[in-house]
Amino acid sequence: MTSFAPDSIVLNRKLPLWYQVSQSLRASILGRSPHDPLRLPTEEQLAGHYGVSVLTMRQALKELEDEGLITRHRRRGTFIEPDARRGAPVRLLGSVDAIVAQQSGMTTELLEHGPAPVPSELAEHFPDLAETAAYHRLRSDEKTGEPTNHARNYVRPELAGRIDPQDLVRWPMTKVLRDVVGADISRITDIVEARLADPETARLLRVPLLSPILHYTGVTYDSAGKALDVAVIHYRGDRFSFTVTLDAT
Repeated sequence: MTSFAPDSIVLNRKLPLWYQVSQSLRASILGRSPHDPLRLPTEEQLAGHYGVSVLTMRQALKELEDEGLITRHRRRGTFIEPDARRGAPVRLLGSVDAIVAQQSGMTTELLEHGPAPVPSELAEHFPDLAETAAYHRLRSDEKTGEPTNHARNYVRPELAGRIDPQDLVRWPMTKVLRDVVGADISRITDIVEARLADPETARLLRVPLLSPILHYTGVTYDSAGKALDVAVIHYRGDRFSFTVTLDAT
């Protein structure tokens, strides 16, 4: 039986290895195509793929098993759970792969894309630009079809010219910028605020007007400190929570 092939990552030695591996594998699982195999490689093969110990790999797999994304069967192997619930609470611990995992695993519809003026509230991130490329997407639960969040990304034009819009139907913007476009991503800053649903958000997410939502702003920077992409995402408040864990080391 052919095994599922996860993506590769470059590990950051300042963060727990098991966490980085679990988030990378989570993103690969949630971003898989329907025709990909459900069986995972063995613990030893996965450990070799990521360049970590079997003990670290086992801890990473336990995280995914606890979340319900995989099931492990003695002697048979480890399998992706095809009916696993998407949109579970997200734990962020400072890695790009955590951001990719947070954005993955839902049915995505690209509502519109094209040139757009820089919104006044985001002008500080693009001081040298009057216009960016904007992408508006609606994400829904893969199983129920229920809308869970809608996202707008504002991307520098020189990067947008290398983006295939269809890639954004399958993958998060962060993954497309890093792995397809080859952008130099150094860090991402996140701000999450509680807000009330405006008319557009209420309509898209099928929630009552002025119901609670989570308003997320994520800014992706290169190593020179220049903003490459700003994501503005509205999450249904009854479907998502964010837990931020700080590493004290």
